[in-house]
Amino acid sequence: MARTSLRARLQRLFSTNVIVRHAGGRRLKIADTDRVQRSQKNSLIDRWSRLHTNMTTGGYGHAQAISFQAERLGLFRDYEEMDNDAIISSALDVYSDESTMKSEYGQVLEIRSENENVHDILHNLFYDILNIEFNLWSWVRNLCKYGDFYLYLDIKEKYGITNVVPLSAYDVTRIEGEDPENPYYVQFVVEDIDTRHSSNMAGKKELENFEIAHFRLLSDANFLPYGKGMIEGARKIWKQLSLMEDAMLIHRIMRAPDKRVFKIDIGNIPPAEVENFMQKIINKMKKAPVIDQNTGDYNLKYNIQNLTEDFFLPVRGGDSGTSIDNLTGLTYEAVDDIEYLRNKMMAALKIPKAFLGYEEAVGSKATLAAEDVRFARTIERLQRIVVSELTKIAIVHLYAQGYTDDELVNFELNLKNPSTIYEEEKIELWNNKQSLAQSMMDAKIADSEWIYDNVFKFTEEEKKEVRLGLIKDQKRKFRWSQIEMEGNDPVQSEEAVGTQGAMAGGEEGGAPPGGGPPGMGRTSRELEMDMPDDGWPGSGRPKEGPKHGKDSSIRGRDPLGAHDKRKGGSGSPKYGIALAHYDALKKSLGKVSREEKKILVETTDVEEEYKNEVSSSLSDT
Repeated sequence: MARTSLRARLQRLFSTNVIVRHAGGRRLKIADTDRVQRSQKNSLIDRWSRLHTNMTTGGYGHAQAISFQAERLGLFRDYEEMDNDAIISSALDVYSDESTMKSEYGQVLEIRSENENVHDILHNLFYDILNIEFNLWSWVRNLCKYGDFYLYLDIKEKYGITNVVPLSAYDVTRIEGEDPENPYYVQFVVEDIDTRHSSNMAGKKELENFEIAHFRLLSDANFLPYGKGMIEGARKIWKQLSLMEDAMLIHRIMRAPDKRVFKIDIGNIPPAEVENFMQKIINKMKKAPVIDQNTGDYNLKYNIQNLTEDFFLPVRGGDSGTSIDNLTGLTYEAVDDIEYLRNKMMAALKIPKAFLGYEEAVGSKATLAAEDVRFARTIERLQRIVVSELTKIAIVHLYAQGYTDDELVNFELNLKNPSTIYEEEKIELWNNKQSLAQSMMDAKIADSEWIYDNVFKFTEEEKKEVRLGLIKDQKRKFRWSQIEMEGNDPVQSEEAVGTQGAMAGGEEGGAPPGGGPPGMGRTSRELEMDMPDDGWPGSGRPKEGPKHGKDSSIRGRDPLGAHDKRKGGSGSPKYGIALAHYDALKKSLGKVSREEKKILVETTDVEEEYKNEVSSSLSDT
């Protein structure tokens, strides 16, 4: 029966440290949670170092871990002492400060995702649960100090990561290579687990890969499977510098002060009494008698005004007398040696001197700018390692909340690079490329295809994306011009107003190719569609519309009845009634009574009166 628990599914997910998801079409999204950290140690470890150093790098599993742990504890003790040094402590602070700077939007970690839900979930994870704005600084500092930093992830199904617990580098051991069938299988053995922060850690000694976020600096393969601290390269130089500084201080105190030579005239004192006489004078000058007022004890208190290195010489002779001479201190030029060692240590730390307050080493702003760019690359490498492990934490959180498809890797995490000069150099490079391309196009030296291939080094896929982007820009430009000039949004109204195509359709024109209403021209749907090579069905010159006053008009040649009106009010014979009809009408009137004839005559009189009034009103207007 297959295991379906969250732990079993996460263990299968991180069995290879590479998570692959289909992203549509032929595209794959790959999240290698160990992409900058995973290395095959057998192929990278220096064989000379394995044979001639104390670092035992052979073996696998627990046997290898035991030999490594003893060596690492010795390194950690040196790191703790180095952290007390002012320069190295400041260097660790600078690493953390520069790696966790806020962006122009006030964010330490920038999260990008096409899925709004994924973005909101990860923002809640890093800023609310992990409190990355406050905690990331200390995480990066410990990473730079020890080369390794461990976070225990408290995972709950349907909720994801609810808490993280930092673990000491002294107590965690990484186990690799125990499973021959799966060489990527990783476990962590933790000693003296503190259960105050998470009850899930109670009784656990061996933790799976997905339960531990292991940040490590793999700059030296001889330290695998652990990282090498940023201050490891300065460890030997720091010891030499410490010895040199101690020697300088001892010399300053013991040998540098001026000495005095006391020449005491002993006169005719017998030789056997000279020593006692000189000792009496020394005690009198070196110590002052003091009587304690409370107890009455007599004490010879040391007189600090005189040093033990003073010389007392008895002299004898007529013209010698008592005299005091000064001897200058021994000169010891140790400052140059200390400066040499300090420069070597700063070179190992890769931090510009100006960042640590040594402004005299910077000749100009240009020199500092160059140093700043090199240091920015160091910080960028450090940030890539931090982001890779934060990506692992994000994948565990999304998987525990039910994301298993391509949305599991549909995000990007970025930390801000602190160097503005580094950004300016990249902008200047692109600006020079753009200027070169523009000048070549204007001078007709090369076409856009050649410039894409040789100046910008675009691939065929990138060129296709650039051209599609240019078309989309033109569509946006058309939409903005419609809103600005016509007050019409083509996307909302699905019509284009005031364009040549819309005006050609007319008010009573036919339907446009996009399928919109007649006379509306091109629609927004048409703008999003690809035009066939032979045109749309029914495309071409529109049919000629009906003309007013012609037989093609839908209301005929005389839609207003002007002809009938002239016909009715005219006495012209061509408009008269046919004789046969007139005779028939006259015969029928012979049978009409006198009263009916009177009514007909009155009706005729009323019609004549109405015509006269209408004619007079028309003539007045």
